[in-house]
Amino acid sequence: RPACAMDWQVLTRELSLYLESQVRVGLFGSGVGLSLVLGFGVAYACYYLSSIAKKPQLVASNDRFCRFLEEYCPVVTETYYPTIWCWEGRVQTLLRPFITSRPEVQYRNELIKTADGGQISLDWFDNNDSLYYPDASARPTVLLLPGLTGTSKESYILHMIHQSETLGYRCVVFNNRGIAGEDLLTPRTYCAANTEDLEAVIHHVHSLHPSAPFMAAGVSMGGMLLLNYLGKTGRDTPLMAAAIFSAGWNVFESVESLEKPLNWLLFNYYLTTCLQSYISRHRQILEKLFDMDLVMKARTVREFDKQFTSVMFGYRTIDDYYEDASPCRKLKSVGIPVLCLNSVDDVFSPGHAIPVETAKQNANVALVLTSCGGHIGFLEGIWPRKCTYMDRVFKQFVQAVFEHGNKIFSM
Repeated sequence: RPACAMDWQVLTRELSLYLESQVRVGLFGSGVGLSLVLGFGVAYACYYLSSIAKKPQLVASNDRFCRFLEEYCPVVTETYYPTIWCWEGRVQTLLRPFITSRPEVQYRNELIKTADGGQISLDWFDNNDSLYYPDASARPTVLLLPGLTGTSKESYILHMIHQSETLGYRCVVFNNRGIAGEDLLTPRTYCAANTEDLEAVIHHVHSLHPSAPFMAAGVSMGGMLLLNYLGKTGRDTPLMAAAIFSAGWNVFESVESLEKPLNWLLFNYYLTTCLQSYISRHRQILEKLFDMDLVMKARTVREFDKQFTSVMFGYRTIDDYYEDASPCRKLKSVGIPVLCLNSVDDVFSPGHAIPVETAKQNANVALVLTSCGGHIGFLEGIWPRKCTYMDRVFKQFVQAVFEHGNKIFSM
């Protein structure tokens, strides 16, 4: 063999023996091992601070709205530091339900009737011990809309109520038909495009407390529904303002993202089975109108919507439904101040589908876009059990609207 090849083999063998001896000594019993750990730590810290921890992008065409947010909701201009060991979007999305705590909340349930003979379950947190607003008639009210298969028991809803409690506010959670344990009285469920039930709930809540300041916050599909309602009503709503979190802006782009192999495995299939489990509880009344066996064969959200949701609400095709359900098409018509938080690494709402240019055309809209956070994730801190970045945005914006809202309502 050539001498150079022999020398290389000897050098490689000696290096291997040296590294093995270092491992036997112990990682921290060796200067080299400690140096490697420190070097990796410094490199990761540099990468994290330069590429991961960033200030969110604030998109708003109205200078008054921007100044209002900078003064009374400063969290939207501060650097967001995602949890250093799980900042990737999919990881944040998967871990949040398991990591975050579940504050104890005592609800008062109310069932209200709908015009078609159905019923809607509302869970009230009255906050009767409020020190800031002892007069219930004047106590600010926040209407909360959970996600696609979510209810008042979701951890993100419980945290919003906890934040509202500290401020003295009252909350009411709008549970979509049949999803919170109540019976489905008519063969009708819900979707992101049909706002009739939400309109009924808003009218009902406002009629109970007509003098109380009133706003709403929607998460994921709840945010989409709220945006579609606001796009339909414009200024003709009793809501003062709204906060939107992790909404899917373009349903076509959302389902396409969720159908990518890894996303289907992690999210799409599970979400589809949750939807099927939900309607199977009401099979007896739904099978009067639907081939439930066919619906139960769906393996993606798109297939479920094609066989069930679009048919239930009378759409000719699933594309017609998805077009009507996409809030990006109604954003120009929103007539009250709305703050929308999204992460650009959210597989449920891809960054390229966020309607940045459309938002710039409406003075009532402000987008807050983080580089990390996933879908309803926004974890921060070493062990993110309690408050998330989303929680802080919610708390500051709600407080800003109720206590200083007159400074933006003249826009």
